[in-house]
Amino acid sequence: MSAALPVVWPPSLWASVSPPPMALPILDSAETADVVIIGAGFTGLSSAIHLREAGLDVVLVEAAEPGWGASGRNNGQVIPTLSGHDPSGVIKRYGEAGERFNLLVRDSAGYLFDLVRRYAIAAEAEQSGWVQPAHSPGRLKRSEARTREWQALGAPVDLLDASAMADMLGSNAWFGGMVNSSGGHINPLALARGLAQVAAGLGVRIYARSPVTSHARQGLGWTIATASGSVKATALVLATNAYTGEFTQGLMPAIATEVIPVRSWQMSTTPISDNVRKSIIPARQAMSDTHRELYFARWDARGRLITGGAAIAPGAGGVHVAKHAIERLKRLWPQLGDIEIDHVWNGYVGMTPENLLRPEIPGFPRFHRLGPSGYAWAGCNGRGVALSVILGRDISRAIQGVPENELGLPFSEPSPRILQPLIRRIAPLALPYYRYLDRQEV
Repeated sequence: MSAALPVVWPPSLWASVSPPPMALPILDSAETADVVIIGAGFTGLSSAIHLREAGLDVVLVEAAEPGWGASGRNNGQVIPTLSGHDPSGVIKRYGEAGERFNLLVRDSAGYLFDLVRRYAIAAEAEQSGWVQPAHSPGRLKRSEARTREWQALGAPVDLLDASAMADMLGSNAWFGGMVNSSGGHINPLALARGLAQVAAGLGVRIYARSPVTSHARQGLGWTIATASGSVKATALVLATNAYTGEFTQGLMPAIATEVIPVRSWQMSTTPISDNVRKSIIPARQAMSDTHRELYFARWDARGRLITGGAAIAPGAGGVHVAKHAIERLKRLWPQLGDIEIDHVWNGYVGMTPENLLRPEIPGFPRFHRLGPSGYAWAGCNGRGVALSVILGRDISRAIQGVPENELGLPFSEPSPRILQPLIRRIAPLALPYYRYLDRQEV
């Protein structure tokens, strides 16, 4: 067994402000269930809730704690689109299944907020909308086409010109762009811990600090093992995404190597004064623009700007990437004046190789059947918050026997990459190329 990551939190804002985690046991016995789920992030927790709502007996096994991985480390934007893909591209890739998947993506943000409201989860949820401003005239043309396609599918999207975008964001840095009123933002760690509370309240048996060391198809079901326990179940869900190979290198290597875990840095400013806040994203939408390099910002519940990005050499504790983020914020919003960063943290994003190496051809998430009653997915490409929660619903439906042609999941075979360890090492070097492409467009 490999323990590549210590079971401790980085200095995350979410870890400092979220309700404390629930006390959970280690798996140290032989359990049986209808379904065993590996991974207590958004997908695993959402799947567990939906399966229990349907009356199935569920055991959820987590290597660390609920929300420890990407689900609790991201910036909390709830975005109802794929990264870089318009609905027409999805249909070109998946055919009829792509039509259903587009509807799933369209509804993903609203579904997350509805689930939060239904169970009264204290996750600082704000369905204030998501904005994608265009950083160049060429990207604005793409926004126009993207808006038309999503409008044709009934999504609540509109196209803004440069003036309207400046009014919405409090900056003249963009040429216009798309806004989707169903999006917004949440405290992701509070959401994960809240979902865990809901799942446990419904009767899901959750085990923490129990990395799965092996899995096998045995007879008519599945068996998974940890260092001190095991679970036998009829169905299996692997919900570990970018962290699939981080604790146990042999845990489904075909899926672990088909995505590249890329470190994404998040950070928060100290609280900004009320008079300045009123001039920057005054309606509190989540914003992430069309740069290939990550440009994003949103307010948290305490008046902090949440932002971040990627880095070749982040420096100790992310000091270099924080300095770069401060310079960017001041360039986009000069009215900020002098600002300070008070929390810096990071986590992995599950990037598909084509999205990482050829940004002009963005990659697609991967959805897999693992033999009878086994399911997995990986490769969120930075759009995992909204997508993960609604996927839990459809994975639950698949386990309950809903036909594939009624699901929003375009299944495929795993596509492992033997060069994944090398690509993972050199991935940060793509950042200068992304910046070059962004400058060329402007």
